[in-house]
Amino acid sequence: MTVKPQWLRVKAPQWERVGNVKEILRDLSLNTVCEEASCPNIGECFNAGTATFLIMGPACTRACPYCDIDFEKKPQPLDPTEPQRLAQAVQRLKLNHVVITSVNRDDLPDGGASQFVECIQAVRSAMPDTTIEVLIPDLCGNWQALEIILAARPEVLNHNTETVKRLYRKVRPQGKYDRTLELLQRSRELAPGVYTKSGIMVGLGETDAEIREAMQDLRAVGCDILTVGQYLQPTQKHLNVENFVPPEQFDAWRKFGESLGFLQVVASPLTRSSYHAEQVRELMKLYPR
Repeated sequence: MTVKPQWLRVKAPQWERVGNVKEILRDLSLNTVCEEASCPNIGECFNAGTATFLIMGPACTRACPYCDIDFEKKPQPLDPTEPQRLAQAVQRLKLNHVVITSVNRDDLPDGGASQFVECIQAVRSAMPDTTIEVLIPDLCGNWQALEIILAARPEVLNHNTETVKRLYRKVRPQGKYDRTLELLQRSRELAPGVYTKSGIMVGLGETDAEIREAMQDLRAVGCDILTVGQYLQPTQKHLNVENFVPPEQFDAWRKFGESLGFLQVVASPLTRSSYHAEQVRELMKLYPR
């Protein structure tokens, strides 16, 4: 793997706080995308007492070549106790904002929509003032399933674009660029009061023009919030990093995104989809729905 530049180095975390978060997660038998996907910000986020919960996992029914989550063609049945355990973790961590994501569950008729709803309702019951962001898969284009999730009224509906249209088959072989855009557009139409969000990885061989085109496509379907971050190769078996994008280029994309009308653009080498996601609470005050 290519040597990382200076700007991708992260500070060593304060392991006392990290250990406390991990202890709660292990105690409640919960997974986080922070750990399963080898996120570089795990130290900072765990130190701040935040985590992105990974439900219906830890194994995924897709094997995207950029992702470090395990592949399993026939994953385990859903655990009916998971929503309550997740709500307990949110309560014990005293989270103001929680991100709930999932592996792809293409084996389920609704793609796991009902489990998302159960988790939202459990958190609402335990922590009524906590804002909720769901980072969902494409549900194989099951728009009834999407409607079920949106009916539970999370504050934020996030679905990652991941890459530019030209690279979709290479990076996300079981996904479809147009389906991603349609999901975000339908979310805006079905639930105008819910903020929509998406994220893009860079460093996979895309061009500046292609990134800008993807940003324009996302704004055209009403996407409110965008994250842009550097792809990092988890292991030798995963897609190679084609290039490391310098911080000034991320600044240029942030300014371009703001000019397009995104309510917020978070763009930096270490940005991930859920990085500093709690900032949406301030965004909601500035741009109430």
